[in-house]
Amino acid sequence: MYDNICKFIAENFKDDLATWLLGSPIKLTELSPTELSNEPIRADSLILLQSDDLVLHTEFQTDADEDIPFRMLDYRVRVYRRFPNKEMRQVVIYLRKTGSILVNQNSFRLNNTYHEFEVIRLWEEPTDKFMSIPGLLPFAVLSQTNDPTMVLSQVAQAVEAITDEQLQRNIAAASGILAGLVLKKDVIRKILRSEIMRESVIYQEILEEGEAKGKAEGEAKGKAEGKAETTRKLALNLLRIGMSLEQIAQVTELSIEQVQVLQNEIQEA
Repeated sequence: MYDNICKFIAENFKDDLATWLLGSPIKLTELSPTELSNEPIRADSLILLQSDDLVLHTEFQTDADEDIPFRMLDYRVRVYRRFPNKEMRQVVIYLRKTGSILVNQNSFRLNNTYHEFEVIRLWEEPTDKFMSIPGLLPFAVLSQTNDPTMVLSQVAQAVEAITDEQLQRNIAAASGILAGLVLKKDVIRKILRSEIMRESVIYQEILEEGEAKGKAEGEAKGKAEGKAETTRKLALNLLRIGMSLEQIAQVTELSIEQVQVLQNEIQEA
């Protein structure tokens, strides 16, 4: 969820992302991974943006991932194949503070092959860097601070000053969700107005994803229960016509013990 929130921010605040990572608000457009290969690596946190001269490859990671170095090399080669004359900047941004050495890895080596990329550990970044640009406000609470509660309060004040209502809602929701990595829910609710967050596009998308997941799980459960009941009725009918326990188990894929339970049901009826 956290990676997807970052992806939403990056895709909707491209200029702010460019200002942070490239030093200036270079105009960037989205580049689909499918343009690089028929079999792109699955990465929910992957963001590819491009200008006329540059491809910016960003990956937000909630936790350490040992596959990151190879993924960076793989995408660098794919982009070179598609755009040999474009410069490429690759940045991995880790969200949650950890002691894992994996978050320090910024290169991939395989025999004579060597590739480097950039790594940002948000908890080492100065808070001020994120406070003056609206699209970066959600990252402030994860920055270098001993008091994330105070930082979130400052973010809330900055959010209140945003005049565009939809922008305000989205920034508030993103800030609240990412704050969940370092603060408890009740603290976040006290600082950020929940009604603003609920009306945001981000919140609605998460709600829809949750509903879709619940519906899918419910349908899967219903199918499983229906199959189990059909198997149970079949086993009971086979018992009634005198088929052996071993044969019924083979036909229905039930265990001998399960068939014996059903046999007892018939005898007790």
